[in-house]
Amino acid sequence: MEKKLIDSGKVIFVMKCMLAAYLLTAGLLLLLALMLYRFGLSEKVVSVCIIIIYIAVTFLAGFIAGKKTGEKKFLWGLAMGCIYFLILTAVSLVVNKGMPQDMGNLTTVFLLCGGSGMLGGMLS
Repeated sequence: MEKKLIDSGKVIFVMKCMLAAYLLTAGLLLLLALMLYRFGLSEKVVSVCIIIIYIAVTFLAGFIAGKKTGEKKFLWGLAMGCIYFLILTAVSLVVNKGMPQDMGNLTTVFLLCGGSGMLGGMLS
């Protein structure tokens, strides 16, 4: 018998996790926009809140992935964080029509997304 290279169930599972993560991100960013409008938050506070949203969402995606798979939890969490970052970067490249000016910021966001996803997977 032929061995499947890609298990379609796992691909669908990853897609569902990413959809849930991005829906949660959209909701939290809308809430942040409302708070910005209502309270006139500073740029620094908004930047910190956006980073907190990325960390919380990737942690949750890693936690769910680790809980669902039951094995190699930290790798599934890391995968969720990295996939989240890749999609986030791709959308940013399309919207900004090119690479960002500050590559250090990009590296920091990658480490935060991957690390928080892995932590969520480990704690599941």
